[in-house]
Amino acid sequence: MKKPWAGRFQERTAKIVETYTESISFDQRLWKYDIQGSIAHAKMLAKQGIIDPTEGKKIVRGLRKIYRSIEKGEFVFSKELEDIHMNIEAALIREIGETGAKLHTARSRNDQIALDLRMLLREETKNIITKLRDLISLIIDLCNRHIDVIMPGYTHTQRAQPVLLSHHLLCYANMFLRDSERFKDSLKRINVLPLGACALAGTSLPIDRKYVAKILGFSSLSINSMDSVSDRDFVVEFISNAAIFMMHISRLAEELILWSSTEFGFIEISDSFTTGSSIMPQKKNPDVAELMRGKTGRIYGNLVNILTMMKALPMTYNRDMQEDKIPLFDTLDTVKMTLETLIQMLPEITFNSAKMTSVSGQGFATATDIAEYLVGKGIAFRRAHEITGRIVHYCIKNKKDLCELSMEEFHQFAEVFDEEIFRRLSPESSVLGRLSEGGASPQQVRSQIEHFTRKLLRKKRAV
Repeated sequence: MKKPWAGRFQERTAKIVETYTESISFDQRLWKYDIQGSIAHAKMLAKQGIIDPTEGKKIVRGLRKIYRSIEKGEFVFSKELEDIHMNIEAALIREIGETGAKLHTARSRNDQIALDLRMLLREETKNIITKLRDLISLIIDLCNRHIDVIMPGYTHTQRAQPVLLSHHLLCYANMFLRDSERFKDSLKRINVLPLGACALAGTSLPIDRKYVAKILGFSSLSINSMDSVSDRDFVVEFISNAAIFMMHISRLAEELILWSSTEFGFIEISDSFTTGSSIMPQKKNPDVAELMRGKTGRIYGNLVNILTMMKALPMTYNRDMQEDKIPLFDTLDTVKMTLETLIQMLPEITFNSAKMTSVSGQGFATATDIAEYLVGKGIAFRRAHEITGRIVHYCIKNKKDLCELSMEEFHQFAEVFDEEIFRRLSPESSVLGRLSEGGASPQQVRSQIEHFTRKLLRKKRAV
């Protein structure tokens, strides 16, 4: 099959080169954006008188016919034509004749692929933002349904202080909200029209880039033709945002894995989102959460891949950049599937509220409450911390819990103790007292939930 650059070359491309250099096996998923961009480009060429208006209409009709053919699964992609751009252009020429060869006027595959990628990422980023909003809504619903459940909070994977389960879950709502905001902010840098940069230097033909931007919904034009075709920052940024999101997913997955273990016993994940063992009949494994944790490394790898590929490329377009689509597409697919799976899995989790509450006061979890009680009695915090530490040591030595101490025993450490201390030692009292803004008290947690509800309503109106 004749190559578009055949005029310069006297020998046919080697078969192994065609196999090695083709990208149609993976970039065919850009077909919709490639055709939409080509239709806008054809309309502009006709409007500007660069091609005859009747030719412009003929090209648009031909492209729409190809669109329907691909949509129905009837289109046959050719590796000999290398990529999605040449496959569609060749099909157009077959469909409408030589007029189809005029479509590539005033553009290059260099600015064409940059356009396709930006259109893809613009659409997919908006879809991901919507899914993140759905995920946050689901977490808020879980918080409302378990608003008063107390659980142990942890530092260093050691029991630290009692908190509300809803407060703990809101950690992830905050993470996913930041993810949503990062993706939304990146849209400003994605939604820039590169078409018109051509190979690298623009064109002498009287094109109208603003007209194309208006048709395709771009908010601005790229301002340097060389940067337009060599820039992949928007791809790097998307994968970076995805890597941060997957890090958050991995943290949540890790806790679901721990909580579902017999040692914790805080949750049970339904059979539909767990698997069994091929040899141990009793096993119920949190494989879905484990895969979410595992796929995080895959996205990190994609980020290193794209950064490494771009790190030493001279201006402007280089064929290395064909490889940008493999990590990008894999990241897109992994993030979307992970989001959808988590959204379906979370409602299938049962929280063992009784177990969480029963262990929330163990391990001297209210020791900090004693120290803060002493501060309220006028004792400096460092001194209060030391006194409380000695009380804990006494309990360990005598195999007692804090709530089992008598007033006489408390007075061994400080005379300021009174009957109020016994009311401070329960997990319920501990969380009720965490009234600082953003704290773990029911009052503050309800305030956080209201904050998220308002945010979600604003985002829903903005979509």
